[in-house]
Amino acid sequence: MIKTWYLTIILFLLGSNLLLAQVPPAWGGGADQNDLSFGFSFAYVSSYFKIVKKPDWRNPYFDPGVNKNITDFVNSITSVPLPGFSIGFITRYRLTDHLEARGTPSLVFADRDLTYDYATPSQDVAKQIQTTTVDFPLSLKLRSDRINNFRAYILGGVKYSQAIGKGNNISGDLNPLDQLPKNVTGFGSYEAALGCDIYFEFFKLSPEIKISNSFGNVLVPGTDPYSTPISKLSLHTIMFSLIFE
Repeated sequence: MIKTWYLTIILFLLGSNLLLAQVPPAWGGGADQNDLSFGFSFAYVSSYFKIVKKPDWRNPYFDPGVNKNITDFVNSITSVPLPGFSIGFITRYRLTDHLEARGTPSLVFADRDLTYDYATPSQDVAKQIQTTTVDFPLSLKLRSDRINNFRAYILGGVKYSQAIGKGNNISGDLNPLDQLPKNVTGFGSYEAALGCDIYFEFFKLSPEIKISNSFGNVLVPGTDPYSTPISKLSLHTIMFSLIFE
């Protein structure tokens, strides 16, 4: 009886392997058949500032226009992640079987937040900087061997971001308490990502999670109450993308 069960299991496993062997791997729409291919992406974006404060950042803000302090002492300056989204166009060039160069120009819609807490709670305020940027990333993608319809990969590179439109980043001649911290219009970042290529019959889908950090200082120095306490801002971004090729 036991031998019969063993024989049944062996025959079942052999039959399963034969059936699987008859199903060819998905073509992926031919995305990997040529050295050069194209695609598009949709991404959820979450970004916030890393803040470096000046030594005297807690001091009240003195307004020379009215010749007195118009804020109390600052207790904290923080930045919370705000959601956004991006759409992009993919250009992929195969260097070797496991290494690719990739460019992903994208249009990114993402707000940025700075929250100020004062010794007088009624003065607490959150400043949102609305931004629309065009990103120009250039990356190298190192991918594993293909296992059936799956490949894993890691990615690293740099990008340049250029703001378009004015948004609410221009304060003009507003009252000091109504002004906003200003960001530079163009800056560079470094990026790192993890993802996988999933092959279907007519296309290849690549879910990817990526982090990026800006180089240098993205804050434009100012004399308003919200720029004065800050020495440096750097932008930290997390993106979850769906890439179609």
